[in-house]
Amino acid sequence: MQLLPLSLYIHLPWCERKCPYCDFNSHEARDIPETQYVDALLRDLEGDLPLARGRPVSTVFIGGGTPSLFSARAITRLLAGIGSRLALSPGLEATMEANPGSAEAGKFADFRAAGINRLSLGVQSFDDHCLSTLGRVHNGKQARSAVEYARAAGFDSFNIDLMHGLPGQTVATAEADLRTALAFDPPHLSWYQLTIEPNTVFHKRPPRLPVEDALADIQQAGESLLAAAGYGQYEVSAYSRPGFRCRHNLNYWSFGDYLGIGAGAHGKISHADGRVERYAKKRQPGDYMAASQRGFTSSRRYLSPADITGEFMLNALRLNDGFSLAQFAAMTGQDPADLEPRLLEFRQRGLLDIDNSRVKTSELGRRFLDTVVAGFFPD
Repeated sequence: MQLLPLSLYIHLPWCERKCPYCDFNSHEARDIPETQYVDALLRDLEGDLPLARGRPVSTVFIGGGTPSLFSARAITRLLAGIGSRLALSPGLEATMEANPGSAEAGKFADFRAAGINRLSLGVQSFDDHCLSTLGRVHNGKQARSAVEYARAAGFDSFNIDLMHGLPGQTVATAEADLRTALAFDPPHLSWYQLTIEPNTVFHKRPPRLPVEDALADIQQAGESLLAAAGYGQYEVSAYSRPGFRCRHNLNYWSFGDYLGIGAGAHGKISHADGRVERYAKKRQPGDYMAASQRGFTSSRRYLSPADITGEFMLNALRLNDGFSLAQFAAMTGQDPADLEPRLLEFRQRGLLDIDNSRVKTSELGRRFLDTVVAGFFPD
């Protein structure tokens, strides 16, 4: 197995208010213990340094929660601490999630000065009624202002996170929402359907969502709008201008390696002996901050060869370009010949396209992606 690209994910778990659809490890808080938490993050990273094996980090992603609730001073200290402990690649992509409710022009400029060079704005909708239904703390005006602040702060690369299939949404209102986003000419758009996840308020008290036919019409109309506006779809829900694909997420989808630090963060590391390890950090912020340098990890497991294949497919088949058999061998250390029976079966069923040893889902396969992926996991 070749030495894989390495990324770093950092989880900042606090938010102003827990949204009813959110199943992330996020916790409502008024007073965030920034200094104590950044101290813990850097101790956590120290313990993970042997996993990096000297490899340079090519992307950093700060997610949450609402990372933009942190001060620029704390983010500056965090990035400086990372830079003193890890080798960072030239042209590092450093992304931070930000919510419009915590957006300030000066603060965005300070994040840019700290070393963040890409923002992911959790807009979700520009429609006040939809935002209220989703339990968001911002309104449409604040969402529009956040995009303007990002540009004014010098962020040439930023993403607008936008949901569709929202309670009460029609094809017309979904199109209007997307048109509002496109009017800002963002370099990148994440446009995805709201799903109801277990252990959320929406799961306990489901809202009335658009019916399946309406959801299909919204998807079709949105994809047409995005294509007409010149956005290239490169993953199930990711669209970008040329040169602005999210390199951090592409590393996930390509089965690259990543360190994970922060409360509830996950990591994936490929070892020199061919084993692939997944681990998770302590979930509760209090427990996490109280941990010693070697006590942050709550679980650790090594994937079986069959699970490695399944997890590779889970990620790579989300990409419009799919993967090559040579890439599968390089990223997993496994023989592509072992895939042939299942690949041929799915091609015969019209779910996969295979051309010159490149595999990708067909249009039908994208509609039934869960079925295709499940076929590569152990029974």
